[in-house]
Amino acid sequence: MDYDRLLDLSVQIQQVPAPPFAEEQRALFVHNLFKSENLKDVRMDDLWNVYGRIEGFGNANPLIISAHLDTVFPRETDLEISRQPDRIIGPGIGDNSLGVAALFGLLWMLREQVFRPEGDIWLVANVGEEGLGDLRGMRAVVDHFGANVQAYLVIEGLALGYIYHRALGVERYRITIRTPGGHSWAEYGCPSAIHETARLITSLTSLHLPAKPRTSMNVGKILGGVAINVLAPETSFELDLRSEDASVLSRLVVQVEQLTAMVEREQVAVEIERIGQRPAGAIPALNPLVRLAKRTLRRHGYKPCLSIGSTDANIPLSLGYPAICLGVTRGNGAHTPKEFIYTDPVQTGMEQLFDFVVNIWNAL
Repeated sequence: MDYDRLLDLSVQIQQVPAPPFAEEQRALFVHNLFKSENLKDVRMDDLWNVYGRIEGFGNANPLIISAHLDTVFPRETDLEISRQPDRIIGPGIGDNSLGVAALFGLLWMLREQVFRPEGDIWLVANVGEEGLGDLRGMRAVVDHFGANVQAYLVIEGLALGYIYHRALGVERYRITIRTPGGHSWAEYGCPSAIHETARLITSLTSLHLPAKPRTSMNVGKILGGVAINVLAPETSFELDLRSEDASVLSRLVVQVEQLTAMVEREQVAVEIERIGQRPAGAIPALNPLVRLAKRTLRRHGYKPCLSIGSTDANIPLSLGYPAICLGVTRGNGAHTPKEFIYTDPVQTGMEQLFDFVVNIWNAL
């Protein structure tokens, strides 16, 4: 396969903005590419997920291969690309423009090797993986295909060598505090939503979180206030909670709710709203899907690393369906303007993905 062609396609995809909840432009771009590749049954659903089918020769269950279209970056982000001898630098190039391009790379490799799978292969470019997308795209994909699949293979650009067979549980909340507000001098002593929010965040981030099982808390966004001399009448912040252990995560949620409720009093109203949930799940390390991924990586010179992560694979894994997330290359700086991918490992990454795909019907 022409790997320069694959990298060029990654850049073309990266140049099309795809912020959360506004992936239409990139979806249309991929839809047109699916059409030009003469895939079967090319379509888009109501969410802008894009589907295309590679026809199999038998009656085996289909393999679903997906890569998310969206990025964390807002539409106005400068998407300028920089190329160096060993890397390509630019926001979203690895997460997940390269992953989307890998769908086409697999298609080209299958055609070059004249390989016909025992069951259909569905290529899916889905929305809603990043930010508050809450995996809505993958939820629709799994609702459509259900349990009667060979497996769900999720592709991420920056995860070569890792096998994500465990889904990290995530709970997300927006906490809003409201007060009457007022003049900072004339009404001094009355509550300010900003001051109340600051105290609550301090209380929350002072909670002891275990290192094992690894558990995290992050306040990722704060909004509110009117002016420097105004007691803020309203503020809100967004809270991300994660844990490797679902029971630990549930207890942390209870602690957050208790501390939040303690803020409420006369002239201070508090609202807590769940704005996202990524369900946990897993397949065992001895599952044939994981064992195939390990053999494949070893065959291509990588020591496999079994890992847990928050990816589109959370949805099928949480339902007990066979699912795994694999990567294309290595890189760094994900979710920053200086995100980059190493270009040399891309060939190996694509070869291990191809190897995994062509052997999956025999392995399961």
